Amino acid sequence: MRLILDRALTCEVSDSSATAPHLRHARMTDEGGRGLFIVAQLAQTWGARYSADGKTIWTEQTLEGASR
Repeated sequence: MRLILDRALTCEVSDSSATAPHLRHARMTDEGGRGLFIVAQLAQTWGARYSADGKTIWTEQTLEGASR
């Protein structure tokens, strides 16, 4: 995980999987699958970058009162 504070707060999370992320509503019995859905509701924008080592999911959140 990496946090970058600039004009907005960017959070990057990397893993070794090449599987494309997708938003989905997890069922009550699902153990996982809620993370990206929750984050996408809170962030202004999000995306994915792929590399030979896997992927990085990033989100960007504007901070109120941040210096520009």
